[in-house]
Amino acid sequence: MPAPDASTLPRARSGAVVQFALLAGPLLSMLDSSIVNVAVSPIAADLHAPIATVQWAVSGYLLALGIGLAATSYLARRFGTLPVYVFSIVAFTGASLLCALAPSAELLIAGRLLQGLAGAPMVPLAMSMLLGSGGGARSMSPVAGIMLFLGPALGPSLGGVLIGAWGWRAIFLVNLPIGVAAAISARRIPRMLATGRQPGARFDVVGWVLLAAGLALFLFGAVNSETGGWAAPQTWIPLIAGLGLLAGYAAWAWRSSHPIVDLSLVTRLPAVLSLVLCAFASVVTYAAIFLLPVFMQTAQGYTPLAAGAALLPQGVLTGLSLAFGPKLLERLSVRVTVALGFALLTAASVALLAIDLATPLWMTSLVLACRAASIGFVISPLLAVMLRGVEDARLADANTLFSIWQRIAGSIGIAVIVTLFTQNAVTSGPVPALHDAATMLIALSGVALVGALFLPRGRYQALTA
Repeated sequence: MPAPDASTLPRARSGAVVQFALLAGPLLSMLDSSIVNVAVSPIAADLHAPIATVQWAVSGYLLALGIGLAATSYLARRFGTLPVYVFSIVAFTGASLLCALAPSAELLIAGRLLQGLAGAPMVPLAMSMLLGSGGGARSMSPVAGIMLFLGPALGPSLGGVLIGAWGWRAIFLVNLPIGVAAAISARRIPRMLATGRQPGARFDVVGWVLLAAGLALFLFGAVNSETGGWAAPQTWIPLIAGLGLLAGYAAWAWRSSHPIVDLSLVTRLPAVLSLVLCAFASVVTYAAIFLLPVFMQTAQGYTPLAAGAALLPQGVLTGLSLAFGPKLLERLSVRVTVALGFALLTAASVALLAIDLATPLWMTSLVLACRAASIGFVISPLLAVMLRGVEDARLADANTLFSIWQRIAGSIGIAVIVTLFTQNAVTSGPVPALHDAATMLIALSGVALVGALFLPRGRYQALTA
């Protein structure tokens, strides 16, 4: 890692204000991916619009997110990482205000499209500045882990609380103070954490069209699968078209001298394996986080507030494991570290089979917390493998590629498991449906455990030095 501008030491010394500025953007972007899901019916009733129309406030955000992700790497090269990140926060906050004040469903959808476009760059660019090319082993704070991993899961629960207390417009108004504070705090971000403009950066129009359209169609099909099923034309047609366009982009990128996202970053087998294992970890982790709040509310009868509270301990433990887990395992190899993490995740996932209608809330919370303890042993080392040897000028590409892959793999994996749970809940009941989903998660975690045995034998500390 180049010493003048990418040392891990300055990253580790980033104060609370800088940490907040770098984390607020990703938190807002990921939170708004799910918080509107519970507001579709109230919005439709208040704006006198069909639910099918209002549903585009959810789908449109994801489509715009895919389009924005496709352009993130170029924007970072053309204008610099920090200016693009700050502009994204400001634009996202403004779009949130537009959504909150929208007098019609059409204007609300327009605001959500703007939110998705503005929110897309925030996660990969913040990760580039927060983690650097070392994978974040010495810079990921407990607060960072809590915000990044708990934010998406709390979306539906937080949305339910806000809607019940102040109405659906509150789910957008809550973004305003956070966004304004983040934009002001971003002025304190040291420029040494961000890569500057790269002279001669070119915009790959063909590549952007292929990647943006492919991502948008794929994400659209994955979302439709959760409501219409996998056999519905609105599911499989966008999925197949999206995959075709993404394959077309891959073929184009290998021939292009200035691809919109550089795929050569994953020509090394360890980098490819780290991406695959990260996808497995995300699906196994997030699927349970999405399913259990639904189970707690619909089957066990808990309120959204109670379900959200049950998620808090696992968020705290996730943050602590991300911060301190790697430090406890510095003498172990990456292979052993990640394998141990997946072994813990597999064992803790087995406990999901013990949850039924009579399971108390504290026990469900304990099961989630035990699963969360394994995340720090998996994510940080895998990111270190993925980003090893990547110079700072290509960090935006690397993190954008990681975000795109996570979106694709996570969307399809979670959609499959959610669909399985929904269908089985109708035919067999919620408890057998939950246990069937848990069995699939255990199997996926077990496969990932085997895959971890093929990771490098080098010590984790050496990868992040």
